[in-house]
Amino acid sequence: MTVLGGIGFASPWLLLGLLALPILWLLLRAIPPAPIRRRFPGVALLLGLTDDESVSDRTPWWLLLLRMLAVAAVIVGLAGPVLNPQQNQSGSGPLLIVMDASWAGATQWTDKTDLIEAQLTEAGRAGRPVSILRLTDPEVPVFQAADVWRSRLAGLLPAPWAATQAQIDATLVALAEVEGSFDTHWISDGLDHVGRDELLAALEARGDVRAYQTGGAVVALAPSRYEDGAVQLTARRSLPGNAREITILAQGRDPAGTMRVLASVPATFEADEVAASAALSLPSELRARITRFEIQGQRSAGALTLSDDSLRRREVALMASRDGREGLELLAPLHYLEQALSPTAELLTGALLDLLPANPDVVVLADVATLSTAEQEALTAWIDAGGMLLRFAGPRLAASDISRDTEHPLMPVRLRAGGRSVGGAMSWGEPKALAPFAEESPFHGLTIPDDVTVSSQVMAQPDPTLADRVIAALSDGTPLVTRKQLGQGQVVLFHVTANAEWSSLPLSGLFVEMLERLAVSSSASIPQPEDLEGTTWTPIQVMDGFGKLSDAGNLPGVDGAALVGDPVGPNLRPGLYASEDRRLARNVMSEDSELIAATWPDNIPVEGLTVEREMPLGGALLGFALVLLAVDVIASLALSGRLGLSRAAAVFAGVLALLQPLPGQAQEDDDAFAIAATSELVLAHVLTGDAELDRVAQAGLRGLSETLFFRTSIEPANPVGVDLERDELAFFPMLYWPITPDQPTPSAEAYARINEYLRSGGMILFDTRDADIARFGAASPNGRKLQQLAAPLDVPPLEPLPPDHVLTRTFYLLQDFPGRHTSRELWVEAAPPDAEQIEGMPFRNLNDGVTPVVIGGNDWAAAWAVDGNGRPLLPVGRGFAGERQRELANRFGVNLVMHVLTGNYKSDQVHVPALLDRLGQ
Repeated sequence: MTVLGGIGFASPWLLLGLLALPILWLLLRAIPPAPIRRRFPGVALLLGLTDDESVSDRTPWWLLLLRMLAVAAVIVGLAGPVLNPQQNQSGSGPLLIVMDASWAGATQWTDKTDLIEAQLTEAGRAGRPVSILRLTDPEVPVFQAADVWRSRLAGLLPAPWAATQAQIDATLVALAEVEGSFDTHWISDGLDHVGRDELLAALEARGDVRAYQTGGAVVALAPSRYEDGAVQLTARRSLPGNAREITILAQGRDPAGTMRVLASVPATFEADEVAASAALSLPSELRARITRFEIQGQRSAGALTLSDDSLRRREVALMASRDGREGLELLAPLHYLEQALSPTAELLTGALLDLLPANPDVVVLADVATLSTAEQEALTAWIDAGGMLLRFAGPRLAASDISRDTEHPLMPVRLRAGGRSVGGAMSWGEPKALAPFAEESPFHGLTIPDDVTVSSQVMAQPDPTLADRVIAALSDGTPLVTRKQLGQGQVVLFHVTANAEWSSLPLSGLFVEMLERLAVSSSASIPQPEDLEGTTWTPIQVMDGFGKLSDAGNLPGVDGAALVGDPVGPNLRPGLYASEDRRLARNVMSEDSELIAATWPDNIPVEGLTVEREMPLGGALLGFALVLLAVDVIASLALSGRLGLSRAAAVFAGVLALLQPLPGQAQEDDDAFAIAATSELVLAHVLTGDAELDRVAQAGLRGLSETLFFRTSIEPANPVGVDLERDELAFFPMLYWPITPDQPTPSAEAYARINEYLRSGGMILFDTRDADIARFGAASPNGRKLQQLAAPLDVPPLEPLPPDHVLTRTFYLLQDFPGRHTSRELWVEAAPPDAEQIEGMPFRNLNDGVTPVVIGGNDWAAAWAVDGNGRPLLPVGRGFAGERQRELANRFGVNLVMHVLTGNYKSDQVHVPALLDRLGQ
């Protein structure tokens, strides 16, 4: 491509045609315009007379210039002009584009694909075959036409890992299979990685190498950890530089199940520092909801860290003694359990029936033999819903008759009477050690200390299911820990005490590790490979290079030691993994990961990623030439007298007429609008000019219409938005008018229609949507705007909604009218002075009038709003209380529409008995 004056030309030889323009100018000047021929018999009488008007024998200069411009535009357009052309790079022959294609380049992935597209375009012009090689997914390069690779660009995505040594070795093997030389364009993600120098040497041996890399630093987030009562977060960057502040977002699900930002904390990179730390102190309930932390503005897997059980302090209920149980003192067992669990769990103590409503994760019963019927039923239901019951044996359990003849629902196995004592003065044997844990046991891989022995235990009766329920045993094969499933939960029994009376297990670190494996507690520290030896973890969710989570599908399980010890890669993808009831996050970054910026030798040219897109100008120039030629035709006809002024004016008028709408078109649109609004009941909202607010209002009335359809005999059609300046209002029983500070004020004609609408029985619900920050009046911008809008309206005197107003009982019995906000202020037409309560009636006699206006600020449309699938569009409140608030908002909407359609019929005497019965009076 030849570049002239910053514009490239694909076929520059066509520009030689511009040299012919002077010759064309001379030819056109030499040829006079065509003569005008008129047939007139009396022309002989005109011989010898002089014409006052004569036709020029030369074409006007301005018309010649017009034609020259048209021809020049055609010539230049056919030459293939391109704005911002890509310059030819040195070299010829095959071109290999190498991409790091790791998470580090995900944030600027669009810039990378734009750069590749520009290089493919230039290679296509030069006829160079191209191949693209991703180091995170190496394949043998296949050189093809540039257009073939351009169609595959959309499928090139970054991987959530950096190139490993194994992948670099695979890349070297793949390059060895390519014959001949080739040039290389290496698009780097900006980070150094293993094997990079070796790969660069192999590429330089095959041809010229050019690198493309951003000058900015790569930013990533290390795994979170819980220390000193706060979540500790550390961000890293690849290059030191000026001080920089970033924001770390904590995301999770709110009580309604909606993913949102739950907290945020700033972190500052000091000047010339590559690490920034922040501490986030949160309540345990909120901390347990966090699913991930991410750096705001960064879109990569490295800028995101998933949270797991290490942040969630499980709630463990410890069963304490209660009145009426003679001799039940659990102080010693609770002491040992508290020592083991308090660092990593929230401990709850008290009576069982008081603890279960708190919905703890685990309930621990230490040597509790019997439970009352109420306790047993409540505990069974709690386990069936997914809870874990952890029981410890002891003298009381050994002496009781529980689970003797038949298996007790809250015991994993049947027990023998009494207990077993070994290693004592009256026993025949030595204390027993623990047997190695079986592969299917959750304790598999834990190291058993030599000093852990058992001197007493409760024995399990032989049973066909016993072998399947034993997860830990003594060296003689007798059960030490048994477990069974119960509904969604499980029951686990340690056949020894929770203190050191029967064994030395509670005194060892193995005791804490066994509780962690059972998910009774969560480890605050990141596990080491030896801690997870022998476990298998199933992927639940995995990340892509942009940090987006997706379902793991049928990906195979991962060995526990490899999960925390091996680098992430195609066989170990970053994401969330599960084993039993435990969750473990494997993130791109580890605690000791460092970001090292990539550096290049002096002989390798390095360029940035920014590329200006090429803009072809040929089509625009050819179109401009056609316009000039059309003007030339019109000018030629006018000069030859074949296009008179009257005819030109008629043509111009005809064009204008075509641009105007047909006379009946507006009338047909108005008729269609009227038919649609009157064929069925339609709710309407006033268009404010704010697109987002109008969208929410539309969704809100759609949700209210669906509520009316399912709960009442009213079957509304889809709601519509009305333009106060143009649309007829009489078709709608009610208008919802949301207020914004900057919405336009209606014209005088619009106010006349609104007043006529109110006088004819219509109602307007004015919603200032600011009840969370202001009361009714001019205390907010929305309130002041409402006063301005309502001033020209014929609004009667207003009063706060009285308790006996018909709106409180048209369909539902209500005393509160919340929307997205919960203010109780609602203003309606004031009752007449003579409206008095009649004896025997609980309500005043308000006749059959309907209040023409209702004014509030609870943002009702936001609470009513649903999406196309009928799901709530916007959050309301928190948890169950929020859903209750949304339900009351829907009920208020039903009451409002019923009030508009039926008036005050509920004040009739015939309804009094039913209403009194509902009110309990």
